Amino acid sequence: MDMFVGLDIGSTTSKAILLDEDNNIVGFKVNRNSWDVEESGKKTLMSVLEEAGAHLDHVSYLMLTGYGRRTISFKDVSFGHDTMPEIIAHGKGSYRLLPSCRTIIDIGGQDTKVISLDDNGLVKKFQMNDKCAAGTGRYLDKLAEDIFQISVKDLGEISSRSEKPVEISAQCTVFAESEIITYLSQKVPREDIIAGMHNALVARVIQMGVSAGIEYRDDVLFTGGVAKNIGVVKAMEEQLGKKVIVPKDLGEDTPQLTAALGAAETGRVKFEKAQGQGGSR
Repeated sequence: MDMFVGLDIGSTTSKAILLDEDNNIVGFKVNRNSWDVEESGKKTLMSVLEEAGAHLDHVSYLMLTGYGRRTISFKDVSFGHDTMPEIIAHGKGSYRLLPSCRTIIDIGGQDTKVISLDDNGLVKKFQMNDKCAAGTGRYLDKLAEDIFQISVKDLGEISSRSEKPVEISAQCTVFAESEIITYLSQKVPREDIIAGMHNALVARVIQMGVSAGIEYRDDVLFTGGVAKNIGVVKAMEEQLGKKVIVPKDLGEDTPQLTAALGAAETGRVKFEKAQGQGGSR
């Protein structure tokens, strides 16, 4: 029995997808990282295998991607393993979930990506922000926890009640915090402030893609942990003027699993190609 694992080790979470020899998804896992990124990645790998009733001896190939893809080392294992760029992994995984996808907007905890695909699912252009928190999920996390003292998971529902979103002009999370505190002192409803936060985040992300010459062709797929926030989805659709698709094939965690899926698919193809050329495990 051949099994293939894609392991996406991000800055805040680790994600794993398990494919069987017939290319079916037989397991997936999303875990929050601890301070030890390598240990978090290995724990996620073992968890996805355990829940599928499999173990390391069943793995034929492991493909790693993401921020921490080079942090893991394996000794005394029989399976092949390699690393791949996360942009390519996101493209492959997204195209498998939605073959009509031509643009990917991925907003994670510490970085943001806008990716343009061609009609064959290959990456044409991309732009990435991993330097500033203001265009990432960390922007929402910090403001939710530090100012409103609520879970970031509640932001979407609260913002849906907004009737008059405020404008947040600061390009920096620290200065945005000052703007928000000013609005609160003026008794502006928190739902209007949170909706303004969502609008500001989305505007930065869209402009990032525009600056790279990305045209936001249909279909637009929204991935990453922030895609679970209905307020951000709404803001993105309003600003793009078109429907944005959030993948749900594997349940609510699907938006976080695209890179892991692309990695698993790449590992499977690489293994089968090696087998066809007379290679061995």
